[in-house]
Amino acid sequence: MAPERASIRRLPGELVNRIAAGEVVERPAAALKELVENAIDAGARRIGVALVDGGLARIEVTDDGCGMSADEMELAFERHATSKLPDTLIGPDGAIELVRTLGFRGEALPSIASVARLTLESRVAGADEGWRRVVDHGGVVEDTPAALPVGTRVRVEQIFARVPARRKFLRTPRSEYIASLDIVRRLAMARPDIAFTLENCAGGKARKPLSTQADEALPTRVSQIVARELADNSVAIELERGTAHGIMRLTGIAGLPTYNRGVADHQYLFVNGRPVKDRLLTGAVRGAYSDMLARDRHAVLALFLDIPPQDVDVNVHPAKTEVRFRDASGVRGFIVSGLRQALATGDRRSAQGPDRKAMERWKREGEGSEPSPALGSIFAGRDWSAPQSGSGVAEARAEWGGPQSEQALPAGRAEEAAPLPEDAAQYPLGIARGQVANTYIVAESADGLVLVDQHAAHERLVLERLKRAGAGEATQRSQALLVPDVVEMDEADCDRLEDAAEGLARFGLTVERFGPGAMLVRAVPSAIAKVDTAKLLRDLADDIAKHGPQENSGSLLLAERLEYVLATMACHGSVRAGRVLNVAEMNALLREMEATPRSGQCNHGRPTWVKLSMEDVEKLFGRH
Repeated sequence: MAPERASIRRLPGELVNRIAAGEVVERPAAALKELVENAIDAGARRIGVALVDGGLARIEVTDDGCGMSADEMELAFERHATSKLPDTLIGPDGAIELVRTLGFRGEALPSIASVARLTLESRVAGADEGWRRVVDHGGVVEDTPAALPVGTRVRVEQIFARVPARRKFLRTPRSEYIASLDIVRRLAMARPDIAFTLENCAGGKARKPLSTQADEALPTRVSQIVARELADNSVAIELERGTAHGIMRLTGIAGLPTYNRGVADHQYLFVNGRPVKDRLLTGAVRGAYSDMLARDRHAVLALFLDIPPQDVDVNVHPAKTEVRFRDASGVRGFIVSGLRQALATGDRRSAQGPDRKAMERWKREGEGSEPSPALGSIFAGRDWSAPQSGSGVAEARAEWGGPQSEQALPAGRAEEAAPLPEDAAQYPLGIARGQVANTYIVAESADGLVLVDQHAAHERLVLERLKRAGAGEATQRSQALLVPDVVEMDEADCDRLEDAAEGLARFGLTVERFGPGAMLVRAVPSAIAKVDTAKLLRDLADDIAKHGPQENSGSLLLAERLEYVLATMACHGSVRAGRVLNVAEMNALLREMEATPRSGQCNHGRPTWVKLSMEDVEKLFGRH
């Protein structure tokens, strides 16, 4: 039986608004975002937000912006009516991509008013009185004068009250409040020139979790909103690059890798002042921190990308949280290189950083070249199973009368406590005094004690050396094997390594296919000459399998994939915990750390050293 033919007809305006509301107003936080953005576009200097039950019961936004007349308020409730697109952008030759306001669609107010009771009150400068207009689920119920100062006040109540199918999908008041707080935080960070307040009333108790002043410095505003300790655990970002249409600029602050979180909720990204949650940008952040954070940890930062409007499309989604770039790879590379450049000059700090003078010295030192002779024995893959000289055990026994003397036991390996050299202040990590648990180096600096995790520190040094080797000659960074190693693997893992072979060779690891289920290793990086090739290749294949798929491009860029690979190489080639180092090697390790970028944390984001000031030591013994 043929289906009954239905004629095409226009949908009622009220139904159209409800359909549009499904795209714009999915929850109270989405409605709040539209209202606060309207206040910002109106030129407000102060914006107050009041919520009841996280916005489920009521949302109220008050601003001191330019306001609206009665006629403009009536027009504002019509779809696609807006004051934010000037005539030059509307005509047939207009370029809508040049819009600079947060809103421009003209959908927010009619969409919200179609699924809630919306009260709009506004007054323009110079008017004797303001005006109030109330729309209840699409119908006008009040249109009268009102007394209020210059600006606008919008109240939203009973959201989705007549749309039970949508109402039941809303979360708890607590969840809706958290989502709304996140919205206001992001907008407040984007505009440090505006004062924001947020108040939430739940269970009869009111709280004010956010209150900022106008004209605050950007770092101050960001650290106040995200976390106050971020100011002491971050580096400033400020760089520019030219594009075909102007200048692309990146500013903000980025947390040190040692200051990280278990979720990515503390990453705030902005494009031309607009808060966004863009996959390309989050991927760029992850790529920049790829060799400095554990895979399950996330950086804390606020990045502001200003780009010519011709190079970005903000009209991708009704919520305007997604953008599309004309040169996506260029933007991604700009962010990755910018973050790495900033972290390379500022993140020698660990969680407890050295003083500013020491930091300036480290910045002047540069990256260094070859390790010292003592540290060279570590990089060359020395045989740690052999007895180590210089430990101090034999010397101590000889001095105290040999093994038969009870005074000789127990024997330690601590260096004789000679006076610090005159230039000790130039070495922030101090002079090695000994080793604890064959894992931690104890050093004395001019103003305290320093503890260094030898494996974590050396892992970072090896990684940075491998990176620098990538720019050198193959003969300098690679050590050929006398007899190539054959490593049997799954066919899929062999495929992955074969695809990455060209990139691996740039860093000294030469592999080739050896049948369907095996790889042939012909050379390894000089820095990890004693590595277990079978275990290394399996770990590399796992890294590529896990981190290969990525976002829109379908796979990681080769350079970023190699970052994971190099991190795995470095872990295999570094000094393990539990291995004995002599004092000369400890000092060499400390000096190399002082001249190496990112030495404040290992490849997984953990600190490589901590410092206890003499003031703290004296407090422990009651001397202070």
